[in-house]
This record gives sequence, structure tokens and C-alpha cells, in this order.
Amino acid sequence: MRTTLTPEQITERLAKRFAEGVAAHLPPGEGSTRLAIVRRDLLLDVLGFLKSNPELSFDFLMDVTAIDHLHFEDPAIGERFAAVYQLYSTAHNHRLTLKTPIPEDDAQVPSAVELWRSALWAEREAHDMYGIRFEGNPDLRRLLMPEDFPGFPLRKDYPLRGRGERDAFPQYLDSGPVSRPVAAASAEDAPEGPGNGEGDGE
Repeated sequence: MRTTLTPEQITERLAKRFAEGVAAHLPPGEGSTRLAIVRRDLLLDVLGFLKSNPELSFDFLMDVTAIDHLHFEDPAIGERFAAVYQLYSTAHNHRLTLKTPIPEDDAQVPSAVELWRSALWAEREAHDMYGIRFEGNPDLRRLLMPEDFPGFPLRKDYPLRGRGERDAFPQYLDSGPVSRPVAAASAEDAPEGPGNGEGDGE
């Protein structure tokens, strides 16, 4: 028989098991999903408990991502970064969001790959975009950006217009494909692409 716990009941069970390691919040307008703030050193223990406890059975990791709180500090987090875990129970039809505070000067958190293999690519993307290292993830190669890309583009201190790297990419305008030259490069160094190679206009 499926038994759906209320958000309050879910966090009560977490608080009973982990005491001060878990703080519960209910964001406005999100009555069906409870938010739990989990200490980093307890993260894997909490995730394992949520997955294995029969009353909870959070067997589906929907997403792993990150947040940069630069310029809009969250008192509940207390650090610049947070890892975010969206969990769902297919057995009981209940949901839970976990956040784990991550300090800027030690931007790492344990990987959830051993609990859910689906965490591999999501953690890899969060690492690529935010520079947070998921310790234990076997493949943290960059996923969306080139391996030699300087910086992490979803950090709030990354320039909105980039650092010039986009100027090297072909720009497609209404008048046809053109390339913007890179200021620091000579014409000989410009990358080949539409508008640069032989046979332009054919």
C-alpha cells in the first residue's frame, strides 16, 4: 500500500535521525516539497538514509545542481555555494529537496554516484559550470565547455559578456556568416570557419 508522507513528516524523520545535522525549511508557495539543509559531512549518510528507509524510499534522484549565492546571501545556507539534490520516491509519491552549503575556499562535496549512477553526468555538469568538485565521481571532465576553458561560466562573478572567448566563434547574422576577429590574434592566427577559409561564398 502506497503511503505518502507530508513534507513535515519527512523532515521530522530526518531531524529525529540526524538531529542538528539537518535543518528543515518550507519555501513559500512550495507546500508539496520540503527543503532540508544538510551539513556537508553528513550528506552521504542523509542521502543513504533517504534512499534505504522503507517509509521514505527516495529511489529516484531527479537532479543534482548547484547555486552561487554571491551578492544575495541566503542566511539558511551561510556559504557562497550550495549543492542541490532533487529527490523523488516512486513507491510513495513524495518529493524532497536537499541543499548542502559549500564554502568558497573549499568548493567540494562528496559524490552521490555510489547511491545513484544518474548523479554522474549531473555532477559533471555542475562541476563544469560552477567549479564544485564532487569527490568520488569517476569522470569530472568538462561536459559543455572545452577542457582548456578558463573559469566557470555560471558563477556570478563570471563576466556576463564573457572574457573574449566568444569573439573567436563564428557569428551568424542576417547578412550571412561572418567571423569576428580576436583582438589579440593576427589574421594568420584566426581560426578557420565560415568567412575565413577558401571557397567563401560558394
